Amino acid sequence: MVDGKLPSYIGNMYGPDFTFLGVNRCDLTKPETFQNADIVIVGAPIDSGTSFRSGAKFGPQAIRAADYLSHDGSRPNLAMRVDPLQELVVKDAGDLLMPPGDLESALEILENATETISQSGVIPVVLGGDHSIACADVKGIANYFGHRKISMIHFDAHADTGESQFGALVGHGTPMRRLIESGAVRGDRFLQLGLRGYWPDDKTLQWMASQKMKSYEMTEIHHRGLDEVLNESFKILTNECDGVFLSVDIDVVDPGMAPGTGTPEPGGMTSRELIEAVRIITSELPIVGIDIVEVSPAYDNQEITALLANRIVLEALSGIALRKNGKKYQPTRNLLDR
Repeated sequence: MVDGKLPSYIGNMYGPDFTFLGVNRCDLTKPETFQNADIVIVGAPIDSGTSFRSGAKFGPQAIRAADYLSHDGSRPNLAMRVDPLQELVVKDAGDLLMPPGDLESALEILENATETISQSGVIPVVLGGDHSIACADVKGIANYFGHRKISMIHFDAHADTGESQFGALVGHGTPMRRLIESGAVRGDRFLQLGLRGYWPDDKTLQWMASQKMKSYEMTEIHHRGLDEVLNESFKILTNECDGVFLSVDIDVVDPGMAPGTGTPEPGGMTSRELIEAVRIITSELPIVGIDIVEVSPAYDNQEITALLANRIVLEALSGIALRKNGKKYQPTRNLLDR
């Protein structure tokens, strides 16, 4: 357990207090309020780790709000034929109180939060925030399950394995390196999908190779096909590990379909591809935690990015519900036969 203290329920740090699609609230300082839950959603409204455009601290609010239906605690999934908000017990702990000028203290609070949630046998779903939060939310879960006992699948345009970021060890360009260096996650059980652009440099790529990471650049995914890449990845993720953490940086999607992010990179996945991948991953693998990060509403046109992030959370919960019910996602079967 880290020193960062958990605040009592504060609602949403930036804006009105409402929960994700109307699910019931819980208070992380009161374990009895979520002890029977399957999922606890928690906001991590911090963007002090950004290197280009800031604004991701408003991401949790935008993700919670982005839906055109009533916030009634119900969302049937047409493709998977489950209603995750009804078939799972989903609680929303609101936002953590994350001081915007003190990134390290904010991350300590988050690590404490995910460790607390995991100790109750509940899956944390963290709404970011910039991607610096990954070095804290994953570590908190690893503190409970055991270091090197959870694997990681990471969707991102960027590897986030920098040795430093403008001289700082903590930032949204360094969390994956910090996780591996800390021993929380094994490099050879760490998989990345969607990388592209002009970074990492050779030195960083050599470090990644030395850690036996597996990273799929977008060109490889395009030519080999997403299904083949996922099938190959699953064999690694479930080997000698007790659970899988899913981290989704929304900039893995092409900025034409997800413009509201701080470091957009052309040539990414389609929203369709990401949704399908999340369905498969969460319905087939033992998920122990999820984060979705880098939604920056100020750059979002018509809430395109926030809507996608909201849907990614729902698709992930639907996959978890399907797996809990002992069923498999069957996308090629007729809708009425699923």
